[in-house]
Amino acid sequence: MGGGARGALLLLCAVLRMKRLNCGSLGTKRMPLLVMKFGGTSVGDLARIRNAATKVKSEVDRGFDVIVIVSAMSGKTNELVGWVNATSALYDAREYDAVVASGENVTAGLMALALQEMDVPARSWQGWQVPIQTTSAHSAARFVDIPRANIDQKFDQGMKVAVVAGFQGLSPEGRITTLGRGGSDTTAVAFAAAFDAERCDIYTDVDGIYTTDPRITTKARKLDHIAYEEMLELASLGAKVLQTRSVELAMRYKVRLRVLSSFDETDETSGTLVCDEEDIMESRVVSGVAYSRDEAKMTLQAVADRPGIAAAIFGPLAEAGVNVDMIVQNISEDGHTDMTFSCPTDQVLRAETALNAARDRGDIEFQGLVADRDVAKVSVVGIGMRSHAGVAAKMFKVLAAEGINIKVITTSEIKISVLIDRKYMELAVQALHDAFDMDKAA
Repeated sequence: MGGGARGALLLLCAVLRMKRLNCGSLGTKRMPLLVMKFGGTSVGDLARIRNAATKVKSEVDRGFDVIVIVSAMSGKTNELVGWVNATSALYDAREYDAVVASGENVTAGLMALALQEMDVPARSWQGWQVPIQTTSAHSAARFVDIPRANIDQKFDQGMKVAVVAGFQGLSPEGRITTLGRGGSDTTAVAFAAAFDAERCDIYTDVDGIYTTDPRITTKARKLDHIAYEEMLELASLGAKVLQTRSVELAMRYKVRLRVLSSFDETDETSGTLVCDEEDIMESRVVSGVAYSRDEAKMTLQAVADRPGIAAAIFGPLAEAGVNVDMIVQNISEDGHTDMTFSCPTDQVLRAETALNAARDRGDIEFQGLVADRDVAKVSVVGIGMRSHAGVAAKMFKVLAAEGINIKVITTSEIKISVLIDRKYMELAVQALHDAFDMDKAA
């Protein structure tokens, strides 16, 4: 079992255990609970922290207990990382985590102070105080357990808001760990699952999930609802609104996620709700068009076609940390075949090094390795594809009408992705958005 799967299984066990024990609150009627997460831009300065605190207070006034998860103030994590790199090129990962986790600690304390100034009973919590228990993989830790007892006790004593530093936890060795970039989203969803929250609200600098990037087409429309599976595909394809691991957790534990803006007036209908497919009355065939600009297409030419060749190729790539996405193998001819795959452009050199080393060891044979760094990936996503035929044909026809050549195609049950020349990426997104009428409500 992989580390991610094991971590998720352990967290599920912890969630079920906490719900069963009810963490010392047996016989005590508890207020409904919300989790609210504020990203770096939402807490970028003291004025924004006070603005976020006002939104938290409004939920307390509506009768909720609230767990607030905060990120570091905008730009602070990069600053802290820069300090580490300037101090030690080959740094100790444990000390790296100790430094970069401090950004969230500062925000948590300031948010608690802002709420106290508004007469809201609040206190801050660092990861070790909960304690958020994680694996020992520094800078890429996974959740193991989130005990409820300490926070529940404070709620029972009159605390209305627990402000928790996101992105961090505690290893079995008692060291501070961090979860990797975007880890505060994952922290928020994990707390919502562990505390059986009514909902998890993710406050950011956009007012919801759009059918595509509004910077590419002004016809992009904000979605009221989107299914977990659709959001997971969009997140994995490069949509930056939610971190992929957070969506995976939300889908596994049925946490209702709402994405909304920190800077707009909000109410019960604001933002986009990420929920079960069954909670959406009418599903569109295609809900969104996603893109990834920084893609590369790599082709191994004249690979010896034999059993195990795919493992011999992609094993070294995995060991080198290359994130392979689309894979296409040509028909074998005279015992040789071409193998094409895509990866991020900044991993091309790493992939070339790994594959050439594998050839030097005699693990694989190929005549050439060609890298095309000037491609982009464009995808259409929608749970409605399950019950509607012809989506792929329509997509390919639209691209052909615009003179766009498709280099690689991959499909899943609710996604079709193509690699095309990067210069046509925005044209492809606009054309597909128009062709599937995504500017119109379902």
